[in-house]
Amino acid sequence: MKKKVGDAGYTLESGIPCMEHECVKCCLETRMPLSILDLNRILKLGYSLQHFSVKTRGERRLRNDVGRCVFLKEGCEIYTNRPEGCKLYPLVYFENRKEAEIDPLCPYGYKFKVTKNDVKRLKNLYHEIYTKQM
Repeated sequence: MKKKVGDAGYTLESGIPCMEHECVKCCLETRMPLSILDLNRILKLGYSLQHFSVKTRGERRLRNDVGRCVFLKEGCEIYTNRPEGCKLYPLVYFENRKEAEIDPLCPYGYKFKVTKNDVKRLKNLYHEIYTKQM
């Protein structure tokens, strides 16, 4: 796994570097895939499927509204219930290389600490989304 080494070492799920820098780059023109668990969790919050997701090539993804994730207002409306992929970002999985690494597009990726458990969660999520019918 490739990653820039930083001195802060924040957990991925904390989102602290993003909040510190008011960065929402990953929420712009998002293509975040949604697992069945993500869909059910957000539906239980009272949102309709059409409000927050679009179906693209057989998979559900977060919907954008004017180029921004539909949940991005002053901050993330569903932060504590956000999709698993959002919790794990900026860790991304490259299927062609079978590797997980910090997304080079994330300006603060170097501030996150990645654990073996994070990589395992990401691979499980990938499997859940791309090997099961939605």
